[in-house]
Amino acid sequence: MANQEIRDHLVLKPVGAEYLDQYNELLRYVFQVTNRILQESGYVEDEIVKAKGPVLENADVFGWFDDDQLVSQAVVHPYRVNIHGRIFKMGGLTGVGTYPEYAGMGLMNDLIKVALKKMKDNGQLVSYLYPYSIPYYRKKGWEIMSETLSFIIKDSQLPKYEDTTGFVKRMPVDHKDVIRTYDKFARVNHGAMIRGKVEWEEYWRWENEEERTAAVFYDSKKKPQGFLLYWIADDIFHIKELIYLTQEARKGLWNFIHAHMSMVEMVKGNVYKNDPIAFLMEDSQIEETLSPYYMARIVDVAGFLKNYPFQRKTRPFCFLITDHMAEWNSGIFSVEWSENGKIKISRKAKGKSISLDIQTLTALLMCFRRPSYFHKVEYLNTDLDTLRLLEEIIPDEYPYFSDYF
Repeated sequence: MANQEIRDHLVLKPVGAEYLDQYNELLRYVFQVTNRILQESGYVEDEIVKAKGPVLENADVFGWFDDDQLVSQAVVHPYRVNIHGRIFKMGGLTGVGTYPEYAGMGLMNDLIKVALKKMKDNGQLVSYLYPYSIPYYRKKGWEIMSETLSFIIKDSQLPKYEDTTGFVKRMPVDHKDVIRTYDKFARVNHGAMIRGKVEWEEYWRWENEEERTAAVFYDSKKKPQGFLLYWIADDIFHIKELIYLTQEARKGLWNFIHAHMSMVEMVKGNVYKNDPIAFLMEDSQIEETLSPYYMARIVDVAGFLKNYPFQRKTRPFCFLITDHMAEWNSGIFSVEWSENGKIKISRKAKGKSISLDIQTLTALLMCFRRPSYFHKVEYLNTDLDTLRLLEEIIPDEYPYFSDYF
């Protein structure tokens, strides 16, 4: 009863710049961001407050207020991502938190519903988030869409390839060749973030970029074809990100790492794609740990399906979707093609049906797992002919996502 009285007193509204101090105070409390963490990330006193200021200007921020005190909040960043070669608007959900004395009142549930409606209105057809609780966000319609493979390689296991025709140069992490090479990479890798100035700032938000270095690989024509972001500490070579557009670049960057063999005892890093790193090494007995990373959610099923790059035209079929958080996504969504190849979506049943929930549909179309897998574990129900059809028309490319917000 007391909780209901408190809840009735609260007001849900947008969070403006005038609440910047309260916004940061709530973030730091909920996520336990200590002064030590800020110092290790390269911030001086009050700098993180200034750094987060643009969020309230560029993003959609919603909060519950007790009188004029912010007690619960959620943030949606306006990002863009590559979905199988097409650029989609993406709502990056973050900063989700509530003071403990206001927990259990359903505040976050309502904030997420408001955020989803705002994303739909903004044309953000998909949403990504980094989960503090996978079960919690699964109940809200998000599903795992990518994994990170952490690895440890002893110095004696480092690969050494034949000399390439290109070369490596050490550069600042914000060098134009790093920015341009990543942009080329992101536009040909499904799932990847398209990074502008704001996205790069967020990429480095919790890292001391002044202590990081970029190693850029150039081919024989002096064109950048890959890069490595790294630092060395306590005899360990740390890899933040390693991307390449060609196999020559991959070999050249690993040769650069190998050149540090006498300086370090091991190499630690992460791979954000289904990359057979161990298989490609002469000594494959390296230490690897696979963990879930980001989650995704289709915000607007009709809009997403209409823009989705299915691999070919086929006979009509329909999805039967359940979505408890976004009512516009529940029900029948029939997919068919016009004579000129345009996708048409209707709410009337056409063809064979495929029954699944919104989180499974997201993981299916993001290609985290194949249709046959979801059918096998009974997350997707359809007949075998329609299952084979899905296998044929859904692109087979595992998502890449290395950002954090």
